[in-house]
Amino acid sequence: MATFISVPLKKSSEVDLVKPLLKFVTATYPAGEEQAEYVRAVEELNKLRKSALGRPLDKHESSLEILLRYYDQLCAIEPKFPFPELCLTFTWKDAFDKGSLFGGSVKLALASVGYEKTCVLFNVGALASQIASEQNLDNDEGLKTAAKFYQMASGAFAHIKDTVLSALNREPTMDISPETVGTLSQIMLSQAQEVFVLKATADKMKDAIVAKLANQAADYYGDAFKQCQYKENLPKYFYFQEVLPVLAAKHCMMQATAELHQSALANQKKKFGEEIARLQHATELVKTAASRYDEYVNVKDLSDKISRALTAAKKDNDFIYHDRVPEVKDLEHIGKASLVKATAVQIPLSQKFTDLFEKMVPMAVQQSVSAANSRKADTVNRLIGSMREATNLCNGVLASLNLPAALEDLSGDAVPQSILEKSRAVIQQGGLQSIEQLIRDLPELLQRNREILDESLKILDEEETTDNELRAKFNQRWNRTPSGDLYKSLRAEGNNFCNILDKAVQADQVVKGRYNEHCGMIALLCKPENEISAAIPSANPAKTLQGSEVVNVLRAQLAQLDEVKREREVLEGEVKAVTFDLTTKFLTALAQDGAINEEAMTTSELDTRYGSHTQRVQLNLRSQEELLSQIQVSHQEFSALKQSNSEANSREEVLKKLAAAHDSYIEISSNIREGTKFYNDLTEILLKFQNKCSDIVFARKTERDELLKELQQSIAREPSAPSFNVPSYQSNTPAPAPGGPTPAPRTVFNPQQPQAKPQPPARPPPPSIPPQAASSSAPVSSPMGPGSTNPPPVAPTGPSQAQGPPYPNYQGYPGYYQMPMAYNPYAYGQFNMPYMPYQAQGQAGYPGAPPTQQPYPYPQQPPQQQPYYPQQ
Repeated sequence: MATFISVPLKKSSEVDLVKPLLKFVTATYPAGEEQAEYVRAVEELNKLRKSALGRPLDKHESSLEILLRYYDQLCAIEPKFPFPELCLTFTWKDAFDKGSLFGGSVKLALASVGYEKTCVLFNVGALASQIASEQNLDNDEGLKTAAKFYQMASGAFAHIKDTVLSALNREPTMDISPETVGTLSQIMLSQAQEVFVLKATADKMKDAIVAKLANQAADYYGDAFKQCQYKENLPKYFYFQEVLPVLAAKHCMMQATAELHQSALANQKKKFGEEIARLQHATELVKTAASRYDEYVNVKDLSDKISRALTAAKKDNDFIYHDRVPEVKDLEHIGKASLVKATAVQIPLSQKFTDLFEKMVPMAVQQSVSAANSRKADTVNRLIGSMREATNLCNGVLASLNLPAALEDLSGDAVPQSILEKSRAVIQQGGLQSIEQLIRDLPELLQRNREILDESLKILDEEETTDNELRAKFNQRWNRTPSGDLYKSLRAEGNNFCNILDKAVQADQVVKGRYNEHCGMIALLCKPENEISAAIPSANPAKTLQGSEVVNVLRAQLAQLDEVKREREVLEGEVKAVTFDLTTKFLTALAQDGAINEEAMTTSELDTRYGSHTQRVQLNLRSQEELLSQIQVSHQEFSALKQSNSEANSREEVLKKLAAAHDSYIEISSNIREGTKFYNDLTEILLKFQNKCSDIVFARKTERDELLKELQQSIAREPSAPSFNVPSYQSNTPAPAPGGPTPAPRTVFNPQQPQAKPQPPARPPPPSIPPQAASSSAPVSSPMGPGSTNPPPVAPTGPSQAQGPPYPNYQGYPGYYQMPMAYNPYAYGQFNMPYMPYQAQGQAGYPGAPPTQQPYPYPQQPPQQQPYYPQQ
């Protein structure tokens, strides 16, 4: 019946998906079979994109299948990769903008996988419309296929209309704007309804049904026409300028078809007047389409069919029925029936789709697992920290009471066995030298981490400074996302690392302070037994206490306290050994609810896994608290029984310091080793942070270079010449004198001239020249026939720049009349006439030698404007 409308494909620039995705894979997953599988999947994804977007696509279902698979794969990997951090930039051209002579078409580059999905889905709709338009509508299979793909195209464009603004978070190009894709969706739906009209006609369905289907199609086309006509930006495209008349013609033809079949229904009901009225209305509609849109649609078959029906109906009514023909406005409205619906976009679109990254968990699950691991670490650290704190408290209390050394030192002159054991433990762990070496290494480790962090933040600062300078220079033309907004998360992460390093420095100072406080006694513990014995003051023996009941009770209590401490060590090992993985539960929750309540799920799991351990830790701490209270009471009784003198007090004080030095050595050594491990682990984390910063800065530099190139092209497309005023003598066409044409005016320049400039003498009367001499001596001003054109008054000596259209038709140039041979002010020298030089500054004479500057032809192109783009 008529031409069907199809949509052109968008074109994309090539993008390397392999490098950024592989960086994430290798950084996230350890080397092994899983990582190798993901590496292969990344390479397959890159090949799939090249197949879908890197080559021309045939108008066939196999090409559409490739696009659908790529779209499905994008939807599958979007939640599995941190695309905002990868800074993958996708560049697409406007599908309808064909560009200009000096620059390419409009294009937009965004680091957004949502933008890539939107553009791919646009191509799905465009290719579906092209496949539908290629179908043979003379058979039933072609009609079914066309209707299917038009509805698919309508659904794709409708989905873009609903999602494009949220996917891009900025103004899109005109082809994927909500207004444009909404109009395209309506056009595709109209064509699908028209296909059903053709199918109903071919299947010889009842006239009432065909009339309703055709009336609905006319309504759809009318809506599409209104959207095209009243959308502010659509008609500027050549594409929509060609589409508008097709939509108007289709609206008329579908309405005429509806009237034709409704007239047949009126004939069946013996309403012959109504039949004629409807056929007359259909005839008017067809004539409108034929007269206005004949070059776009072919209405001959429909027109002939209506004409034959109208002729037969009038003949029968005139000779037989004599039924009154009503006005069109009085006719009953034809009903509507829609058989089409935009196909909803439901993932997966392809029936053959298989996820290349099926085993990779989504980023939401990865983040939830990371948060769960952090909560687990907090729980473990809290339990272990409380137990270690209790152990330190216990050791401090015992050291302040000089236990168990006081019970072992009843002789008053030998070194207590507990002190000797502590000395051997310190020596086995490296003594003072090992701690001093670790302390000397800490500043170097700290400096290394600070340098990595400072370098990472420095490259962000430099790129942001460059971006701000270019934004200030180009103003609204510099329309990419500001670096300051893009780097907010990275800067927050960097500030967090700075705070961590500051706290680590404070912790280092605390450890060094404790070391300086106890280093003397730690050095004493590292010496041989005889030197330790010599350093401990001797006291009078207290042998009378060896069989005392108080001593036995105190020893029993200390044994119970040792048992409590051993139980804590076992409990600490059990707490560390607990492992669990919430990945499966998180995946299930995401699939069922579409979201993960990580906090509630993790808290419940932690209560289940660590509830019993928490209770045992609390019971252990209460037992220790009770035992320490009993030991303090027993020690008071023990101290009252001991003989008190200054030597004994001095000896007990030294033994206390030695015991405290041992405990401090163990704690300091553990703290320094933890600090060393912390700095080494932080170095790996900071290196990853530095790589992340380098990647995003590199991507931003690439985006910056592309945008600069686009700006350069757009500036080159701008007009390079300013507007200029038409001289006054060109504003009105001079009226020719009665005796002949008026001579062309001389071009006069008015630069600053000397006041005493001599004026040229009055011209003599024109001499009488024979025609032969005139033709031989002055070829430039030879007479020409009426209506002929002449060259400009000043002819450059060499080739000049292009002057545009021929000057007789130049806007503002009223025409140039041939001067009579007897009077030519530009040909002084040809007749040996006296000539006084008349030359303004910088102006060539008449006719003059080579000019001192570029000749000023007539009419003159305006001077070149200075380029807007700053010169490098």
